[in-house]
Amino acid sequence: MPQPPERPTALSLLQRVFGYSEFRGAQAEVIDCVAAGDHALVLMPTGGGKSLCFQIPALIRPGVGVVVSPLIALMQDQVSALKQQGVKAAALHSGLTPEARSEVEHNLRNGELDLLYVAPERLLSGDFLNRLSRLDIALFAIDEAHCVSQWGHDFRPEYLQLGVLGERFAEVPRIALTATADYRTREEICRRLLPDNAKRFTASFDRQNIRYQIGLKARPREQLLRFIQDRHAGQSGIVYCMSRRATEQIADWLNARDIPALAYHAGLDASVREHHQSRFLREDGLVIVATVAFGMGIDKPDVRFVAHLDLPKTLEAYYQETGRAGRDGLPAEAWLIYGLQDIYRIRQMQSESSAGIEHKRSEHRRLEALLGFCETTTCRRPTLLGHFDESHPGDCANCDNCLAPPPTWDATHAAQRLLSCVYRTGQRFGAGHVIDVLRGESTERIRALGHQHLSTFGLGQDYSRATWQSVTRQLLAHGYLAPDPEGHGGLRLSDTCRPLLRGETPLALREDQPAAKLQSRRRVEASDVAVDPDTWAALRAERRRLAESEGVPPYVIFHDTTLLAMLEQRPINLEEFAQLPGVGARKLERYGEAFLAAMAALPQSSLG
Repeated sequence: MPQPPERPTALSLLQRVFGYSEFRGAQAEVIDCVAAGDHALVLMPTGGGKSLCFQIPALIRPGVGVVVSPLIALMQDQVSALKQQGVKAAALHSGLTPEARSEVEHNLRNGELDLLYVAPERLLSGDFLNRLSRLDIALFAIDEAHCVSQWGHDFRPEYLQLGVLGERFAEVPRIALTATADYRTREEICRRLLPDNAKRFTASFDRQNIRYQIGLKARPREQLLRFIQDRHAGQSGIVYCMSRRATEQIADWLNARDIPALAYHAGLDASVREHHQSRFLREDGLVIVATVAFGMGIDKPDVRFVAHLDLPKTLEAYYQETGRAGRDGLPAEAWLIYGLQDIYRIRQMQSESSAGIEHKRSEHRRLEALLGFCETTTCRRPTLLGHFDESHPGDCANCDNCLAPPPTWDATHAAQRLLSCVYRTGQRFGAGHVIDVLRGESTERIRALGHQHLSTFGLGQDYSRATWQSVTRQLLAHGYLAPDPEGHGGLRLSDTCRPLLRGETPLALREDQPAAKLQSRRRVEASDVAVDPDTWAALRAERRRLAESEGVPPYVIFHDTTLLAMLEQRPINLEEFAQLPGVGARKLERYGEAFLAAMAALPQSSLG
């Protein structure tokens, strides 16, 4: 009786199919776990290689691996990349034509697929689960698993129903994966999606290649323009704004200044959103200006910066959004500017929310964590990573506070004066009026209210308006002040301010700088390798030509990391080309000769 063919090993698949010589971090351990039929929760940062943790076990185990994914764009992107690598992959989603859907279902029935991507709604609809029960299933992978958590920032109610997989397919291994989950979210993922014996794998959340930079909002458009022109001209990036209108206005403003940009928000027609997203994925040097409707499932690896023009709502949201930069592991930047109004707006939204008390408290704690990260005067990484239960020693040398440590000052007495003024004016006026009183301004409103007779009138003449605005912002950030719960724009004291008012707690605040910028204005390049511009342009042009001919984004052909390796290693034949990272057997066969020819056609002087 003939023996069944020997199943490939994880390492052989990594090398032959995906073109990498070794696993990173916990990848090998996760793959061995799932390939052996066990269940797993996997927490890895964006760009950490989560996809391989279910793709390789699906190729090792008999049957088809079913991947639950929340977005069509994410499915299409991963399926395109897998097909380029010779993997039999497909997706079932609402965007398929009847003919294409019929072909996928035919291939699924006949066992001709290694991986099938499907949205949770389709997986749970009609008799789809019944059809799957008649097939060999290698595994179920639940991507973006944080969507199951009602405490999370991307909650999708459909994910709550995925527990049925454990009931219907108890013997099939399940793997839940996400890049962003605090302790509470992790526990909810395990409770709803995995059995009690599921193994947990948590990689470091530290994205060492991302430089974090946070500053004050002064003239946001000009600040953004200067940031892009000085540090990221001609590079792809994402700019996040709070409002839909702002995305369109800023995109138009950037285009008028020769920075190609597109707007993206949920109010645009679906066809426009799809067109803009497709252009962003396929074109080099394009900036997308978006609300948070844009992002989850965006696998573009060469996003060199993520900029926030408004304060995000939580540290989890900030981490996930900034994580879309530098997925290829090359240097990237996370740049954020914010001001007093941003803090006030989010606190006001929370106080006006109709959510339950516990949810409000949770959101308040999350905002406190974000503001603590923004206002810290020391290395940003311990604060950021500590939120995800990971320690960091500090001194990362890749955040603004490490590269240009901010000065601080003893603001205890100033804070006491401002808090007293808020109290004596009735805890119902905004920052502008309180500062006018402190500075002894003779405004019509002050005279009408008689506030020139208060004991705090004129007590703050020794500081500028900008300094008092800074003190107000930081007192709000530290929770000593809070917005008026009635929603009239006023400030009130919080219970935590009493020790500060009584002089029992000293307070050091950061000295605001006039502009959010690093001392070094060196442009952030893709690599510190000395790159000849002509050679680099030629390789990118060849990649773009091949991508356009095959109808896929350029990075599906090769990532920038592979192009940089070409420049460093200078392969002259297919055997040497095969040693480059990201060059598997299928890509070697399809693209090796084309890139070798492109390099050979260049003048020898440009090749070093």
